[in-house]
Amino acid sequence: MTFSEEDILKLVMAMFIGGLIGAEREYRSKSAGFRTTILICVGSALFTIASEKIGTSGDRIAANIVNGIGFLGAGIIYKAENRVKGLTTAATIWSVSALGMCIGGGQYDIAIIGFGLILGALLLLSGLSHRITRLNQTRDYKVVTQYRNKTLTNYEKMFEECGLTPQRGTQRRTGNEIEGHWRVDGPEKNHEKCIKRLLSDPEVKEFVF
Repeated sequence: MTFSEEDILKLVMAMFIGGLIGAEREYRSKSAGFRTTILICVGSALFTIASEKIGTSGDRIAANIVNGIGFLGAGIIYKAENRVKGLTTAATIWSVSALGMCIGGGQYDIAIIGFGLILGALLLLSGLSHRITRLNQTRDYKVVTQYRNKTLTNYEKMFEECGLTPQRGTQRRTGNEIEGHWRVDGPEKNHEKCIKRLLSDPEVKEFVF
């Protein structure tokens, strides 16, 4: 099996494209950054080129690349603070592997168009995503206060007064104290208004948000 000049150019192109996408991930301090995306893109291109040289079925090689990237992406996704994180980075490395396969197969026009769309989504849609998130957020609240009749109901009314929609979770009473948990939906500014009221409430002994 010998490499031609075109094969070397394919690998260089894969390194360049993977590096540009990785630079964006590195800038945002994501787990799969500059070197990782380069290796994924070049590796996918290398597998595709090698499958053509060896004569192995391209479909089988492509399926194995997708499966391998799937395992790698699953390791990036994790849950923190009741939210799933790493989905964008996992999807990015999955997309980068597709670019590497396109380059390795000589489909340069598809690779360039795909690269533009992927990088554009990462750079240009980040601000839009943040604006959408500000319109509606889901947060988990925990309030510990002195037990009185309808104590938790009063806090639920306060959430609603702030323009939020509460969903009551578990409650626990210990002595004269009661602990309430809620999952609350609403705009960011309404959450901030509610948090300010709870922080200034002298009856609240513990508040987690």
